[in-house]
Parts: sequence; C-alpha cells; structure tokens
Amino acid sequence: MASIRVADEVWIATALLHRQHPQQDDFTVGEIVQRAEAEKVTGAGRLRPGVQVHAYLHCVANKAPNPGRYRMLVETTKGRRRLFRPGDPCHPLRASGKDVPDAREIPPAYGALLDWYRRNYVGADGGSDADPILSLRGMGKAIWAQEDADAYVNRLRQGWQ
Repeated sequence: MASIRVADEVWIATALLHRQHPQQDDFTVGEIVQRAEAEKVTGAGRLRPGVQVHAYLHCVANKAPNPGRYRMLVETTKGRRRLFRPGDPCHPLRASGKDVPDAREIPPAYGALLDWYRRNYVGADGGSDADPILSLRGMGKAIWAQEDADAYVNRLRQGWQ
C-alpha cells in the first residue's frame, strides 16, 4: 500500500505511540520516525524519506506551512510532538488543513485508530472547532434577569459625588 500519504503514515505512527503509551503526553520526532519505520505501513522494507520532514514540519499545526498545510501534530516543545486536537494552537494558514486521515485512504487495519482518536483521545464530544472564548457568549445572563445593566450601574454609583 505505497499509495498512502506520508502525512497519514506520520499520523498513524503517532497515534500508535499515544495508544501504546497513554501516560506520555508527547513524543520526540525521532520516536515518531522510529515507530513509522517499525510499522511499515506501506509494506516497503524501508522508511520513505519524507516521514521525518513531515513529523518535523509539514504536519505540525502550530508551525508556518512550508508548503504542507496539514495540522495532524502539535509541537509541544522543541523537538516534541503530539496528535492535534480541535482547539489546539494552529497557524492561520493551516486552519482548514487536514487533521486526521481519511478512512478510505489508509489500510483497513488502522481504521480502529480513527475511532480511538475520536472517542478516547479527543473526547466523547468528538471535538469542536468552536472558539473557547466565543463559546462563553451568554454565560451569566441569569445575573441580569434580576435587573438591567443600567439599573445595576446606577445602584453601584449611589452615593458618589
């Protein structure tokens, strides 16, 4: 299955590391490359040359695209990566980039990783692209059910000179 995208191969290797080592938050680029080499997703005997540069740059959401716009990984600290989650920091030019493989474009043996990612890694809500600040809209409106804003301000200003 040499037709699998290098970015998908990097995502699979990283997801396998996360699933195998759930106590670890992130992994070195070297660990991701070694896992991809050991997994042999393409069936080839050796690692494709693009795997390392994809893990280092092309798949990293919070780095400027060069040229790939994938957002499959996040750089947690220099040289360390983890899988991207909705809401993670993302370079604006990668905002619409691919964040998970398409199930039809990876070997069927890895389809369960997509389910694991959505259910266990991202969470039960399946992730959300909602802005965490904008999602606060409407919070506290019960406070103003008692009185309107002008009445509140006037009450606070009572006794001022």
